Amino acid sequence: MKRIVCVCIAICVLCMEAVSQNARGQRPAPPANEKPPVQEDSTFVIGPEDVLMINVWHEPELTNKVTVRPDGKIGLPLMNEIQAAGLTPKKLQEVITKGLVEFVNSPQVSVIVAEIHSQVVFVSGAVGRAGPYPVGGPMTVMELLIRAGGPTEFAKTQDIQILRKEGTTLKRFKFNYKEFLEGRDDKQNIQLRSGDMVIVP
Repeated sequence: MKRIVCVCIAICVLCMEAVSQNARGQRPAPPANEKPPVQEDSTFVIGPEDVLMINVWHEPELTNKVTVRPDGKIGLPLMNEIQAAGLTPKKLQEVITKGLVEFVNSPQVSVIVAEIHSQVVFVSGAVGRAGPYPVGGPMTVMELLIRAGGPTEFAKTQDIQILRKEGTTLKRFKFNYKEFLEGRDDKQNIQLRSGDMVIVP
């Protein structure tokens, strides 16, 4: 009887150790309210109100989350004010690295765009919610219309226009909502750029 009890205890101990090791091997889930960094492309240009994460390897006091001010600048320890608006994240990384050389030995800097607020597109006319919409990432005409509540009942959805200013030229693109829903002419569902205006008559 004693041998049976000892065997049972040994099995219980082994099971508890296995569960403990499995739990230690699992990675904790990230907080539900934590926003993932924006996956911007290499041509993305930083603008006012964008939120940046500046990481300096092994220098926690120099690692900061900053918001680009309306004047386009950010403040960093040791470097004071830096012009960020108008630069790509990679270019800003180079500027910060160069500025830290005299304070930090071989600084390793990374610049991550945490939130995009500087890029905005507009939708007007016969939609549920007309107005400006921030471009937090790639956005097509259809995606913007969905965010705006879709065309209203009496909207002329075959005559939707996208206005885009390039230098001194104003370009116009057409979008036929009905054709797109029917699976025809997918190419008209172009990716929007900051400043684009979608007009739904």
